[in-house]
Amino acid sequence: MKEQELAKALVDTKFTFAKSMPKIPHDWSARQDWINDEVFDKIVVHLRMYGIKERFFKKEYVYFYANGYKYWTMGNPIQKTRIINRAKT
Repeated sequence: MKEQELAKALVDTKFTFAKSMPKIPHDWSARQDWINDEVFDKIVVHLRMYGIKERFFKKEYVYFYANGYKYWTMGNPIQKTRIINRAKT
C-alpha cells in the first residue's frame, strides 16, 4: 500500500474516542468501520512493517506515525485484530 493511500485511509475512517480511558486519551477504529477487511488488513500489515517499537508501561507496541497521530494495534494475529488505535503526537 502506498504511503498516500495509507494516510488517506487513516483520515477517511471513523475513529471513536475511548471514553473508558480518559486518563490515556486515544481513539479507536473497529474492523467493521473500514471499507472492507482487505483494506483493514493491509493497513495493519503496513503499520506493523513500517512502525517503530516503543514501550508503553511494561509492554512494547509498534507505533506508526502519520497525520499528526501515532497508530497501533494490540499485537494479535492479523486475522484476529479488530481494533486500530490512535493518539495525537
